[in-house]
Amino acid sequence: MPVTMILVDALIAYAVAGLVIAIAFVVFGVAQVLPADVPVTVGARLLFVPGAAVLWPFVLGRWLRLRGRR
Repeated sequence: MPVTMILVDALIAYAVAGLVIAIAFVVFGVAQVLPADVPVTVGARLLFVPGAAVLWPFVLGRWLRLRGRR
């Protein structure tokens, strides 16, 4: 039982971190990562949320790497 609780807690932590990073990325970071000044609509931002939440380590890494260049 303790192993399953640890796995569930880890999954919850991953999901919470993903949701927080995804929302921050969609609000502030999408425009920085896309090339040039591409306008991003609200609908497009909503479509980014699930993918950014699941792939948040890659999203955060790329966002920070590109932010450091500017």
